[in-house]
Order: sequence, then C-alpha cells, then structure tokens
Amino acid sequence: MSRIFQTRFAAVYPLYVAKAEKKGRTKEEVDEVIEWLTGFDDAELNRHLVDGTTFTEFFDDARLNPNASLITGVVCGVRVQEVEDPLMQKIRYLDKLVDELARGKAMEKILRAA
Repeated sequence: MSRIFQTRFAAVYPLYVAKAEKKGRTKEEVDEVIEWLTGFDDAELNRHLVDGTTFTEFFDDARLNPNASLITGVVCGVRVQEVEDPLMQKIRYLDKLVDELARGKAMEKILRAA
C-alpha cells in the first residue's frame, strides 16, 4: 500500500492551494475542482479537512464525477489513465486537475464541460 493512501488529505490540501495561488488562481477554484471530482459540497469538504481523514477515507466517501475518466495526461511522469490502482488513479486525477488549474487552463475545460 502506498504511503499517500494513509496521508491526511488536510496535509496535502494547503499544497494544492499554494500551487494554484502561486500561479494567480484562488482557493475557491481549487475547492471547485475538488468538489467537481468528489461530489462534496463546501461543508463536506471542510468536514474532511477538520476531521483529518486520510486519502483512503476521503475517496471512499466521494461520489466520483462520471466524467472523471475524461481526465488524461501525465502527472509525475505517469499517465493518469494508465494508473492501475483505483485509489491511486483518483489521487492522480486530483493532482492533474490542480496542475491544469495552476497552468491557467480555463475552468470549463478543467471540469470537462461538454
């Protein structure tokens, strides 16, 4: 089992926000992509942050967006669509969304709007 699975989501969340803010995006936009991927509303997202849930618990509770499979590309040298472990793939999906946000991609493209 990967160490990231037992990492608290709240430990990584500020890194996602910092990455986005460094490139001129906002915490609200980070929350929007997280909420799109997981189905969490603001209250649910905040509960996970306060409760210190692990990535395993975080994604166990998530209602993954049906369009998540449209997320493709490379994160940390790995193609997200080729990640075999389902939990690791969900984590990589989230990493990819935050990367796209930080790179200035339009929100409707990040959220795979039809």
